[in-house]
Amino acid sequence: MTLPTFVDAIVDSEKFAKRHLLLGNGFSIACRADIFHYGSLFAQADFSAAPEVVSVFKALDTQDFEAAIHALENAAKILPAYTSYGDTAPATILKHASVLKEILVQTIAGNHPHVPLDIPDDKFWACRHFLSHFLSGAKAGCVFTLNYDLLLYWTLMHGDMPFGAPINLATNDGFGNDEDAPDADYVVWQGETNAHSACVMFLHGALHLFDSGKELLKYTWIRKGIPLIDQAREALASNAFPLFVAEGTSAQKKAKIRHNAYLYQGFKLFTANVQTGTHCLFIFGHSLAENDDHILTRIGRGRCKKLYVGLYGDPLADWNQKIIVRAQTLAGMRTEKWPLEVDFYDAESAKIWGN
Repeated sequence: MTLPTFVDAIVDSEKFAKRHLLLGNGFSIACRADIFHYGSLFAQADFSAAPEVVSVFKALDTQDFEAAIHALENAAKILPAYTSYGDTAPATILKHASVLKEILVQTIAGNHPHVPLDIPDDKFWACRHFLSHFLSGAKAGCVFTLNYDLLLYWTLMHGDMPFGAPINLATNDGFGNDEDAPDADYVVWQGETNAHSACVMFLHGALHLFDSGKELLKYTWIRKGIPLIDQAREALASNAFPLFVAEGTSAQKKAKIRHNAYLYQGFKLFTANVQTGTHCLFIFGHSLAENDDHILTRIGRGRCKKLYVGLYGDPLADWNQKIIVRAQTLAGMRTEKWPLEVDFYDAESAKIWGN
């Protein structure tokens, strides 16, 4: 079974008004297979400094670091009224909350390039060329990612002049200057003011997006100029948490998305685009696993006419056969009036990070 190339799929998609792209973890693995892999931050974290906190996650039935940290901090506030052990238990709980913040920072940093310079320029240029099919020209649509790493953001911000004519990409993500602090070292999400024209959305949040409690901040390398680990540690010290949807069931992810304005806006934007009958959607680096059904079922219930799904390796391999079945299941959700055609392409041929 020989798959069409990515270029073949792009040529075929010329008949549609807009192309959209949904990225999964394979996008990051293709860049740095040594550090990006499937699994949540929870699964990657080293809890040896405070093994008791694992039971906190279990009691809350979550893998969300922010939820566990808040639970510990709140418990420390109310526990003195209910315990006869004096200050010992609350102090230990607060210590564990602090330790958990550091575990979160170390886990993020340990599974992510430290600075953009860790990625060669030619890789960024190749990725910008790949993204140009979706963020440049008459067919430009939107890029949606389920990853929380910084690779997409760094690529969009990266200059490529040394490699020839610049590749101009649309980069609007709905963030802009804080009108009360225009010179701040961050920008803020501008909600409905700017969201309708956004073309890049992190559907599960991202490590450069921090919830300050009153607004959603985006830290930028240009404004901040310090490494990720230091930004994250500083933000957590100020009780600002990176916004991301922790690994879990599709229902748990959907619940968090619905309770966050930014995440819900991204969800609505994705839904609106797959509901447009003249558009098509490409998927790269995603296994179509059921724990992302809150996103994937929108395709099955949508109206876009064609879905292009990337497969890595032998199409007859078990993992690819599962993807094929899942894609066909999405097509099977359609009504006769709005059928969904599914094609598969050789993901490796996209060369998103170069040869």
